[in-house]
Amino acid sequence: MRINAQIISTDSAKQIKPDSLTLQSIINEVIQTHPTIKQAEETLNAANAKIGLAKAGYYPEVDITASYTRLEPASSISFPGLGLFQLYPLDNYSAALNYNQVIYDFGKTSKSVTFEKENKNLALQTIEQLKQKMALTATSNYYSMVFIQEAIHIKNEQLATLNKHLEFIQKKEQSGSATQYEILATQVRISNVEGQKIDLETALKIQQSVLNSLLGQPETTSPVVKKDLMTVLPDVPVDSLVSYATQNRDEIKMAREKNTIAKLQYDVVKSQNNPVINMYVSGGDKNGFFPHLNVMTLNLVAGVGVKIPIINGTKNKNNLLLVKSAIQNSDFETEIIHRNISNEVLENEANITSSLKKVNQFELQLTHAKKAQSLAEVNYQSGAITNLDLLDSNTSVSESSLNLLKSEIDYVLSIYKLKMSLGERLY
Repeated sequence: MRINAQIISTDSAKQIKPDSLTLQSIINEVIQTHPTIKQAEETLNAANAKIGLAKAGYYPEVDITASYTRLEPASSISFPGLGLFQLYPLDNYSAALNYNQVIYDFGKTSKSVTFEKENKNLALQTIEQLKQKMALTATSNYYSMVFIQEAIHIKNEQLATLNKHLEFIQKKEQSGSATQYEILATQVRISNVEGQKIDLETALKIQQSVLNSLLGQPETTSPVVKKDLMTVLPDVPVDSLVSYATQNRDEIKMAREKNTIAKLQYDVVKSQNNPVINMYVSGGDKNGFFPHLNVMTLNLVAGVGVKIPIINGTKNKNNLLLVKSAIQNSDFETEIIHRNISNEVLENEANITSSLKKVNQFELQLTHAKKAQSLAEVNYQSGAITNLDLLDSNTSVSESSLNLLKSEIDYVLSIYKLKMSLGERLY
């Protein structure tokens, strides 16, 4: 069984303004400019720098040293028949170019480089996860604004109808064919709708403020979004939703990456006990060479050294225990994430089914409400019902329209949440 593609279209083109924002344009702007994502992307520079630091073990170290030393008293030795010989000068000068290079470190550097490269991969996946979350935040804000804008439009239409009826009833009251009660009841309805409209306008300002923050626009901006409820369900078999999600979710990829990094860290720590073979060359000019102690003389020193760690106070042993614990925790984290993803997928799939049923239900309800309104108008003209009965039918149409709109938006949001829970990109 597959989830079939479902599309909800809209006929609200008349409400779209030329400067209205689309969902895709909002998401693109957020992904490209939001400082949270910029901040996360900056971690890549740090990751590249750490890779460069790890690779430094492959490269030689070259430096220049110079020194002056005054030694007093100067030691000397006397040979019978040959005289007195000074062993070193009082003023000692030295300048040298030094070269140090690791010849072989038994994998210490290569393991460190691999470890830092995996850390960079984790940073990349973290950025992708953050983009997903920001895209979903923008999507939720967008559809909240769509609902509120449309709700205000419905309330305006309802107010226009009520005010029109109020004028009609007031004229009838003057002729004695309507009562003061009908006028007061209509005014109460108008007041209630106006109160609801005020609440909606306040909610719209709040959502506009959120959108301005996401887009980095001035707080005085009053953005308008287009009503677009067109979306398509993922073409994934229902019985494969969980397995599909566990293969594509960023959280699972990150958990696996953390596990890989922990194992690489174990190798890095373990390699700290490996020997290191290095060579050094130092050449320069200095005095103090016998027998011409005060003459600056070119000289060269070269050699090969080996460093073999033997005892480090159990430091390496305890570091390995820490890394083993991190590996175990990573396994537990992966299992926890797997279970959470299963719950998310099944919950969102259930919400889609429920929302679609509500859409169909409220479509039918709106159809019945409109038919009832038409019959009420006919009956009102014939005097079979009162003005208040007619207003009840108008209110039912407005409420049914709002219920249908909310169910459609819930359905679309459920699809986006399912896409995110499956690991599909929202941007």
